[in-house]
Amino acid sequence: MATDPLQKTDPEGVAPKSDAAPGHLVQFDEVVKRYGDHVVLDHLNFTVQRGQHVTLIGPSGSGKTTILRLLMTLERISEGLIMVGGQPLSHMAGPDGSLKPASEKHQRRIRKKIGMVFQQFNLFPNMNVLQNITEAPVNVLGIDRAEAEERAKELLDLVGLREKITAHPTQLSGGQQQRVAIARALAMRPEILLLDEVTSALDPELVAGVLDVLRDIAHSTDITMLCVTHEMNFARDISDRVMMFDSGRVIESGAPEKIFGDPKHERTREFLSAVL
Repeated sequence: MATDPLQKTDPEGVAPKSDAAPGHLVQFDEVVKRYGDHVVLDHLNFTVQRGQHVTLIGPSGSGKTTILRLLMTLERISEGLIMVGGQPLSHMAGPDGSLKPASEKHQRRIRKKIGMVFQQFNLFPNMNVLQNITEAPVNVLGIDRAEAEERAKELLDLVGLREKITAHPTQLSGGQQQRVAIARALAMRPEILLLDEVTSALDPELVAGVLDVLRDIAHSTDITMLCVTHEMNFARDISDRVMMFDSGRVIESGAPEKIFGDPKHERTREFLSAVL
C-alpha cells in the first residue's frame, strides 16, 4: 500500500519511510515533443526520485509546462518514453511484448498516481467547496462519501479554509480558490503533485498565502512535487533539486543553493539576474 501523501514527518523532520518501491518515480527517457517543425522538448532525459521536490525554472517557452502536460496526458509525446512508478505512461505492452502507444484506459490508470494544480483554478461553479473536493474521490476512486467528506475537512484545515466549506467559488477570493484547488488535488491521494505556475493568475497580495500553504505541504509531508514557477524564493525554499531549462533542454541541474548561489551556465546566470 502506498504511503499517504499527507503523512507527517517525525519530530526530527525526517519523512517516514514509504513501503512503496524506492527509486525513480518519474523518468523521461529521450522525450521529444514537437508541434509541426517546432521542437518544444529536445531529447529530454531526467528523473525524479520518490519524495523529492523538483522545481523547473527558465524563460517562458522553454518547455517547462509541456512536461507537466505530458505527465497529465493532456499532450502526447512525439518520441521517447515516460515512466511513472516504474510503469510506462506514454506506452503499453503489445501482444508480442513490444511497446506501443498507450490507450486512454492505460493512461487513466497510471495517471491516478498524479495530481495537478493549474494556473487557473477550474473549480466547478455550481458546487460548494466541499462538493468540489469530494466529487472526484467519490466518483473516480469510488471512496465512500462520508470518508471523502472527512478527508476534505482535514484538507481544508491544512489549507486554512475550513470555515469556507459551504461557500461557492464566486464567494471566494482568487487565493482562496487556488487553495481549494490544492486541497482538491490532494484529495485524490496522488503520489506526485504537479504545480504549474499556481500563483501567476493571482493578485500580488494573494500570492504569499498560497505559497505558504505549499511550503507547509512541502515541509511537512513526503509527497513528491514537480513544480514550475517564476517565484525564485519559493523554489529555493521547497526544492531538493532545481533544473534550469532553455530551448527544451535541461542546461543545468543541482541543489538550490548551487543553482541560485553559484550557477555554472552563463544562460542560468543571465536568467537569474533578470528575475531575482
